[in-house]
Amino acid sequence: MRLLLISNSTNPGEGYLEYPKDRIKEFLGDKANNAIFIPYAAVTFSFDEYEERVNARFAEIGHHVTGIHRFINPVEAIENADAIVVGGGNTWQLVKMLQEKGLMKVIRKKVKKGTPYIGWSAGSNIACPTLRTTNDMPIVEPLKFKTLKLVPFQINPHYLDDHPANHGGETREVRIREFIEVNRDIYVVGLRESTMLLVEDDGMELIGPRKARIFKYGQEPMELSNEDDFSFLLQRK
Repeated sequence: MRLLLISNSTNPGEGYLEYPKDRIKEFLGDKANNAIFIPYAAVTFSFDEYEERVNARFAEIGHHVTGIHRFINPVEAIENADAIVVGGGNTWQLVKMLQEKGLMKVIRKKVKKGTPYIGWSAGSNIACPTLRTTNDMPIVEPLKFKTLKLVPFQINPHYLDDHPANHGGETREVRIREFIEVNRDIYVVGLRESTMLLVEDDGMELIGPRKARIFKYGQEPMELSNEDDFSFLLQRK
C-alpha cells in the first residue's frame, strides 16, 4: 500500500500545490499515470475548476488528472485508475458524495491492492477510519462517519498550536484531547502545515520541516520529526 497524505495544499505566499509538487512527482514516478482526481470536497467553485487547478500544477511535474465527475460510471473509473488523487475542501461533503456514489469500498479495495493514493487536507482525513478529526463545519450530513480506513489512526490536518488573542474558544489540542477522552484506543496525528506522511507497505515517515504532534489517551503528546520512526502508528489491533 502506498499513500501520500498531505496536510495542506498551499502555504502563505506560494502557489497552489507548490510545496508538495516535487514529492508528488517522486511518489508517482516519471511515467504518466491514468490518475483519477476526486474533487467532491469543492463547495464554492466547480469540479471543472478544481480539476483545472490541479492539472495546472501537475503539468509541471509531467502528470495529468481526470476528474471523476466526467465519468458516467465512477466505480469503473476507480477500478481502472493507475493512481487516485483526492483534493481538500469540505470533508463532510466529500464523504457524503463518496458514500452516495458507492465509492468508499472500491477505493479502499483498489488502494489496498497497491494503487497509489494521494490526498491533501480532507483527502488525507478520509484515509483514516472516520472523519471525526476534521476541522470542517458539517454543512451536509453523510450516511455515516466511517471513511476509508487505509490507516488505523486519525489525522488532524492543518494542525495549529496557536491560541489567538481575544479568542475564548477551545484550542485544537483541547478538541483533540476531547476526542481521545472518548476514543481511548485511537492515536491522533496533528499534521502541521508544510508536512505530509508517506506510507509504503509497513513503514511510514514524516516529510517536511515541522514536527507532528501525536496524541493518545493516558499519554503526554509526543513531538516527532522526520528523523523519527512513525511505523508504530500503523499497527492494527
